[in-house]
Amino acid sequence: MAEIQISKHAREQMKKRGISEEMVFDIVQSPDQEISEDSDKQIYQSIKYFEKDKKEFLVRVFVNIIKPPNLVITVYRTTKIEKYWQDED
Repeated sequence: MAEIQISKHAREQMKKRGISEEMVFDIVQSPDQEISEDSDKQIYQSIKYFEKDKKEFLVRVFVNIIKPPNLVITVYRTTKIEKYWQDED
């Protein structure tokens, strides 16, 4: 993956949701799944265990891939793994 930057909005969401910058970079570099939302957005997602909550969450990282450096536009975590997980065909 190309170099990435994290937007101010994404940083605010990461802080609010307890998602570290290290985790975001790890997911973008080595995602469990990569989904093309449209021609300019890519979603990188991985299942991560959050010690504080004592459970797994699906962490989704939305990246604008139009021009370098790619920009992380938002990040969130959800327990609704089955809703967003895409099974391999």
